[in-house]
Amino acid sequence: MRSLIGLFLRDESGQDIIEYALLTASIGIAGILLWPGIEASIRTTYQNFDQNTQNLYAPPPPGGGGS
Repeated sequence: MRSLIGLFLRDESGQDIIEYALLTASIGIAGILLWPGIEASIRTTYQNFDQNTQNLYAPPPPGGGGS
């Protein structure tokens, strides 16, 4: 049993998987923490674009133009 535990502790074959999992978790946590700022920036940009587009509309003058 001791040799089995020693073999398990010296084995490094799963080390890269653990590193990738930690890297992925770090990126995920950073994304979750940064999302409110990104979302607010996207919302503000879209609202400004929408408002500027709405301000471009000029209704046609009334009156049919028929004879």
